[in-house]
Amino acid sequence: MPLRLPDDLMVSVSGVRGRVGPSMTPELIAGVAAAFGSWLLDEGQDGPVIMGRDSRTSGPMLGRAVLAGFQSVGVDVIDVGIVPTPTVLLAVDHHGAAGGIAVTASHNPAEWNALKLISSEGMFLDGEASLAFREYLTTQDPERAPWDELGEVTSDPSAVDRHVGAILELPQLDVERLERRKLKVALDCVRGAGGVIMPRLLEDLGCEVVSIHTEPDGFFPRDPEPTAEHLAELGELVRESGADIGLAVDPDVDRLSLVDEKGTPLGEDLTLALAAAVVLRETPGPLVTNLSTSRVVEDVADAYESPLVRAPVGEINVARRMQVEDAVIGGEGNGGVILPNLHLTRDAPVAAALVLQYLCDAETTFSRAAADWPSYAIVKTKVSFPREQLEGAYTALVEDLDADTEDRTDGLRLAWAKERAWLHVRPSGTEPIVRLIAEAPEAERAEALVARADELLKGVV
Repeated sequence: MPLRLPDDLMVSVSGVRGRVGPSMTPELIAGVAAAFGSWLLDEGQDGPVIMGRDSRTSGPMLGRAVLAGFQSVGVDVIDVGIVPTPTVLLAVDHHGAAGGIAVTASHNPAEWNALKLISSEGMFLDGEASLAFREYLTTQDPERAPWDELGEVTSDPSAVDRHVGAILELPQLDVERLERRKLKVALDCVRGAGGVIMPRLLEDLGCEVVSIHTEPDGFFPRDPEPTAEHLAELGELVRESGADIGLAVDPDVDRLSLVDEKGTPLGEDLTLALAAAVVLRETPGPLVTNLSTSRVVEDVADAYESPLVRAPVGEINVARRMQVEDAVIGGEGNGGVILPNLHLTRDAPVAAALVLQYLCDAETTFSRAAADWPSYAIVKTKVSFPREQLEGAYTALVEDLDADTEDRTDGLRLAWAKERAWLHVRPSGTEPIVRLIAEAPEAERAEALVARADELLKGVV
């Protein structure tokens, strides 16, 4: 029989996600993996698949279920162990695999876990492929392999080695100069998978590393999302140690947040901006980001006379647009940097190396180097709103707010060029809510935009 999914399981373009126990059970995960392996075979992808995971305590249990599911439909699996999610995607490329699964719930709390589904391109499933697999998952019963045709499991302990080696060879990095600079870096890996790669990479770049929470045991000591309000302990470490910079990653190591030498969090949007500055000054070209990313990324693109292209929110949407535009760099304002000459996925180790190159080249303190770019205030909120009335709401917003430009590729984004302000109104993919995000040089203007949008939405209902 086709798999029956629990009502509280979150199924989206990024895979399946839920709380361990109520939703994420070994039985369910084995079924999803079996269906994914069978679907890949039906799509003509008959090579091995890659499986890797972050450090969550449920990872070994669910990882074994993934292996069993793949084996049951005759698919061979290469297990890369506890590694960053971008390392899993690189391993798909390296092995010429049919696809893969990363067992990780990214920045969600420790009681959550998820399966992120990867295509043979070494990218996450895009919208079309995700819809096709979801249809297969809920309507088809995978054919199981007989006893003598079960999939085999092998291990690849070198995936992190290859990842670090590929970063050190990036043409955007001057490793010798970084080694001479000997930056002191404070690091917080929140006891996620970052502990298996970040200290080593930083040391290979000549850094002196002082760290907290590098044990990859999944017992997160704080909210694992690396936003400013969660980085107080890292800020204290920076001040106590006299570090030049603080770096924080999320549990699956695809997002990077920054703290300056004073211990002050600088916001996730600055990660992409500084990384882009390093790339664009050497190789100007298109920069792609999503519609909710800070305007500071646009300022960087303008400074290097490079076009900025905005895509709908979601890593795969940005990556696909980067392919179309032949972009030299891209990413999202949540601290995710995508460098296409390595691979088309968010990669916090790559982001860290590029940011350290920026600081090294600046030859000043990190706070002063970051101050070379304008600062903005971002205000975010969400309101309950019926999806069927969105078009009317968009029309009311456009008529009332008199913006210079409007973009409806992902909800509604309005922008005011002279004010350097924008408002993004987009529906949630999983809840009957609308997210309101506004940015401006002054917090008052951003707050006013969100307040007015909220008022107009209430007037439509």
